[in-house]
Amino acid sequence: MPYTVTIGREREMAEVRALLERRGDRLISLVGPGGIGKSRLAIEIAHASADLFPDGRYFLPLEGVFEPGLLLPTIAYVLGIRDNGEAALEERIARALAGRRVLLVLDNFEQIVEAAPLLVRLFDVAPEATFLVTSRTVLRIRGERVYEVDALPVPDEAARGGERAMRSAAVALFVDRAQAVKPGFALTDENAAAVADICRALDGMPLAIELAAAKMRVLTPQAIAQRLEQSLPLLTAAARDVPERHRTMRAAIEWSVSLLPDEQRALLEDLGVFARQFSLEAVEALGAGRAWDGQALDGIAALVDGSLVKQTEIGGRPVLSLLAVVREYALGRLREHGEAGRMRAAHAGHYSALVARVAPGLRGAGQGDAVVELGMELPNLRAAVRHLVHIGRLDDAGDFAWRLLVYWWIAGFFGEVRVWMLELLGKDQPITPHTRAVAWFFALWSELWQRPTEEVVAGLGECVRLFGESGDRDAAAMATAARATARLQLPLPDLATAERELAEAVEELHELGNAWAEAITEVSRGRLAWLHGRTDDAQARFDRATEVAEASGDLFTLSVAGNHQARLQLVRGEVDAAEAGCVRTLLVSIRLHFEEGIAYGLEGLCAVAAARGDGERAGMLAAAADAIRQRVGVFDAEAFTVHTPQLDAMREAAPAAVAAGERRGAELTVAEAIAIALPDEERDRIAPALAQW
Repeated sequence: MPYTVTIGREREMAEVRALLERRGDRLISLVGPGGIGKSRLAIEIAHASADLFPDGRYFLPLEGVFEPGLLLPTIAYVLGIRDNGEAALEERIARALAGRRVLLVLDNFEQIVEAAPLLVRLFDVAPEATFLVTSRTVLRIRGERVYEVDALPVPDEAARGGERAMRSAAVALFVDRAQAVKPGFALTDENAAAVADICRALDGMPLAIELAAAKMRVLTPQAIAQRLEQSLPLLTAAARDVPERHRTMRAAIEWSVSLLPDEQRALLEDLGVFARQFSLEAVEALGAGRAWDGQALDGIAALVDGSLVKQTEIGGRPVLSLLAVVREYALGRLREHGEAGRMRAAHAGHYSALVARVAPGLRGAGQGDAVVELGMELPNLRAAVRHLVHIGRLDDAGDFAWRLLVYWWIAGFFGEVRVWMLELLGKDQPITPHTRAVAWFFALWSELWQRPTEEVVAGLGECVRLFGESGDRDAAAMATAARATARLQLPLPDLATAERELAEAVEELHELGNAWAEAITEVSRGRLAWLHGRTDDAQARFDRATEVAEASGDLFTLSVAGNHQARLQLVRGEVDAAEAGCVRTLLVSIRLHFEEGIAYGLEGLCAVAAARGDGERAGMLAAAADAIRQRVGVFDAEAFTVHTPQLDAMREAAPAAVAAGERRGAELTVAEAIAIALPDEERDRIAPALAQW
């Protein structure tokens, strides 16, 4: 949940808080025009309502989401649910929210208002969850409680003195923002009338007031009021068919922009192609041939000073963003000038180049850094793929998606990519066999895990053929491994054929030097051997996967293989070795922020505790792992959940101890569970990393 500060919203906060306390209104829509302060109000309400939602409050920014089909993947991402196709996403979100008193703040919902019926379904299956929505329009769905967000109160004409004018929330906001750019500013009897005039002219619209206050760096209140008096009526008169406060907000933005030099004005308009947040480097990459080329740093600094661009910091990196209403204005101006297509193409080109640069690191030692970088760029990656599909550059879109295969798997975005690829396949234009194979591979992935049929096996076989025709042996081998996995999931598994195909895939991937795919396929071979009862063979496969992953620096497969190793060691009675393995893989999963891997590690250490007769510790770690699994929505096959029988045995031997541990474990945060699970020396060593969870 981000932090923000609101001024003059005490009444609104109290009224919405009262609605939340009643528990009867579980879908509250804060409705009002852009720039009126809905987002800040929602965030402040969420912070002030922590006591009402002991299981968490989550902020879901939707300004970079334009397709209704992406609502569920966005909710899943914020909740930490990996959308890897193993179950219907709506079902997994429902499981993650079941029995949890949480608040979900969905910001800027008007962009995907067609997805509102999905909220009703979540509303029904998650009866303890509450949804706080900000939107410019009413959703008009069952259970919605609409709360109209109004502008800030402005001083009346008689409020000429400083003390009286300061009673107005609009004036208080102006003073606060003016002091941010001019620390010595104070409201006096001499300037109070001008400040009051500014606030009245801007109808008490918070963003408009902030934009005006930003001019205090170079203008006096009297000068600002005079300029507004001259220009605002002309600007608002230009769009009489638009509601008054929408006109005021747009006029305030246009007035602020009109004061900029031509180069900065052009820069702001070009920033409209970015989705949500972006970096200075990304801006500079789009500058070729633009009026502001070579002036991005100074231009951005000026726009930040003018409150037209926001600057924050994530992980030590500066991040830029536009408020939705400013982005809408900027993109509209680009369209008016006929430049939107050109800038979107430049945007897609930049992010295609970024993917080409970063993607190789996903398969080796740069995996952790690559996952973090791509996660920060996710809204723009989405926008780039969407643009490539919409303008018919389908082969480029397929290449973009395929390069990020490992990222989609680690981060859990297969469901979202499936939406893009189905749209791609639905286009009435030719595509290469390779692109068709990529699209079908992603489209079939969810089917592979949820409801595998002979048709899915055949479809993946077609992917193998198409990749082969394209000369992409690497992709053909990975599709072969996926087809083998599908055979294992059939109601009547074809184990012999699956084993042969996995062996062929590993041999081919090893020859091609694809260490990541070789290692993860060796894990599948180990699981198959385990199912056959060949534990020595299974251990050898897991050992090989670990060896390959360690050599390449592949943290993801190291976590997956290491957890399988440790589980098999537990089955074989090698408790000390299993404990050491669980600790190692838990540390790897922490580095990658891979919560499924953390759940595996906690379950393994639960089995270790049970084997040593520590019922309370076993119950605590099992409950903590289960809480993670319920939230991320990923569960393993029963054949591989080795901690369950040992925990059941402890329940019979020491029921009170296990129950006490389970009660405590269910309340632990992920960081607290990790701290308890790790040995003292390891916990102390990674304390700074745990502090970030």
